[in-house]
Amino acid sequence: MSALRAWAEPRARILGTALLAGIVVGAVAAVSYGVLTEPRRARTVVFAVGALLLGFGTLGWSGSAMAGRGIENMQRYLETGSDWTERDSRRAMTRVAGFGLGLMVGAPLL
Repeated sequence: MSALRAWAEPRARILGTALLAGIVVGAVAAVSYGVLTEPRRARTVVFAVGALLLGFGTLGWSGSAMAGRGIENMQRYLETGSDWTERDSRRAMTRVAGFGLGLMVGAPLL
């Protein structure tokens, strides 16, 4: 059980912090934009931006998982000196997807 926890805990932390940040930003953005326009439109726009980020993060994560090793090998072969890794790319896309999901959750809260 501790091996599963050691594997899941850092991943849950990455997704959870992005989700929490997205919820806060989504609620604040919906209220702020709602002052300028009608609140229903503001919630719809913030929700749509969140859905776009969730989709981009999901697609980026899967692309990193599928092509990541090949890109790493190509960089080594071409001696680009880049420090891009599949793992870093997947972590970044997890954060983008979590933030987008947070926007989607936070937008209709207020």
